[in-house]
Amino acid sequence: MSIAAFAPFEALAEQLLPHVTDGSTDGSHDLSHLLRVWKNARAIQSEEGGDMEILAAATILHDCVAVEKNSPHRAQASQLAAAKASKLLADTGWQLPRIAAAAHAIEAHSFSANITPRTLEAKILQDADRLDAIGMVGAARCFYIAGRMGSGLYDPVDPTAIDRELDDKNFAIDHFEVKLFKLTAGFNTGKGAQIAQARQERLRRFLDEFLDEI
Repeated sequence: MSIAAFAPFEALAEQLLPHVTDGSTDGSHDLSHLLRVWKNARAIQSEEGGDMEILAAATILHDCVAVEKNSPHRAQASQLAAAKASKLLADTGWQLPRIAAAAHAIEAHSFSANITPRTLEAKILQDADRLDAIGMVGAARCFYIAGRMGSGLYDPVDPTAIDRELDDKNFAIDHFEVKLFKLTAGFNTGKGAQIAQARQERLRRFLDEFLDEI
């Protein structure tokens, strides 16, 4: 099923998908994440254009090197993934210009890497990946990662950080203000920004209702 989702690039997906997990058990960067990012990328590409084969390869391999969120090497994860992807694509017979295009998209997708996307494909992949960090899925991934890192859900004394500094290493909902609500302002494509705005509104409603319950 996962290979069919990458139609018409099933053969490419069959070659690359075995290399994407890197032994990671991170359920926020698993096959389901790749499929959601690909869905987002296709939705954006349908209006913005771009090379779909490069997008497919970059999407499949964008997290092919696993680095935990709390690792001091987190900012290098996308560059490590780009290097691994370049070798994998060379082994499948890709030419250097197309390898470089896919590698740049992979490098630039990461928020932590802070690399400006220079190509349309890189802009689309960055937008597609960031869409998975907001909305309902974004909320679920936020709490999932907080659990992996051993964080609490919120500060019971001051949940909205009125009289303290935001601390998303210890409190999951702090991550909404530290990062998630800031993502919408940085989208590269018109279609990506449109989808992001709708998901941002869902995320805001989620947090409002969460705060109401606690």
